[in-house]
Amino acid sequence: MNIEIASVHEAPVEVLLHDAHLAVVNKPAGLMVHDSKLARGEADFLADRLREQFGRQVFLIHRLDRATSGCLLLAFDRDTAGALGRQVMERDFDKEYLAVCRGWPDEEFVVDHPLDGGPGKPEKKPAVTRFQRIATGELALPSAQHETSRYALLKCLPQTGRFRQIRRHLKHAFHHLIGDTSHGDGRHNRNFRMLGVHRMLLHANRLGFDHPQSGERIEVVAPLDAEFLKVFALFGWNEET
Repeated sequence: MNIEIASVHEAPVEVLLHDAHLAVVNKPAGLMVHDSKLARGEADFLADRLREQFGRQVFLIHRLDRATSGCLLLAFDRDTAGALGRQVMERDFDKEYLAVCRGWPDEEFVVDHPLDGGPGKPEKKPAVTRFQRIATGELALPSAQHETSRYALLKCLPQTGRFRQIRRHLKHAFHHLIGDTSHGDGRHNRNFRMLGVHRMLLHANRLGFDHPQSGERIEVVAPLDAEFLKVFALFGWNEET
C-alpha cells in the first residue's frame, strides 16, 4: 500500500499522511473544524478547505476544538470512515496531546471526573484523562504569594472523548490550560500574551490507529507551530521531549 508523506508546501493545510482511503492533516489553531452552534457566524471551516484541497468528499473521524492544533484524521469513503469510527468507539485509537498549564503538577496524575456533553447536552458521563509532566519553567512575574509564575509542559492522554475534556479536567485539577479563555486563568493568559503568545497551548501531538485496509498500525506526529515553539524557546524546552 502506497502511503505518501506530503510536503508542507503542497497544500494550504499541512498533510501529514495521505493515501487512497484516508489522510491525517495538521489542523491549524484558530480554525473551526465544521459549522456548528459554536461557529458564531463564521464562514471558514477546515472541512470545507479539505474538500477543496483533496477534490473529494471527506469524512471527519474525530474533532478538535477551534483553538487546538494538530493531528486530525479523515476518510475518503464511508466504509473506511465506519471502520475508523469503530476503532474510536472501541478505544483502539490513541490520542496524545501536548499542553502548557499553570503550576507544577505531580509528575503523573489522573483526573477521573464526569463531564457533560457541552451546550444542550447536560447529562454527565464518565471522563478520564492521564497526565504526565515532562518539563517545567518559570517566569519572573509575581503570582499570588509567589515571586515567580510556574508553568509545566504536559503529555495528555484522554481515555474518553468528552467535550473539551482536557481543558475542563485541567481546570478541575487547578492547573488551568494556558490560553484557554473559557476554562483557563485570565491572569496567566495575560502573562503569555504580553510575551507574544496569543494561542491556546493545546496540540494534538500524536495519533495512532490501525489502517482499515492493511491492518498496519499507523502512528503520525504533528509538528508544533511557530507560536507554540516560542514557548519552548522561552523556557529552554527541548522539542524532542
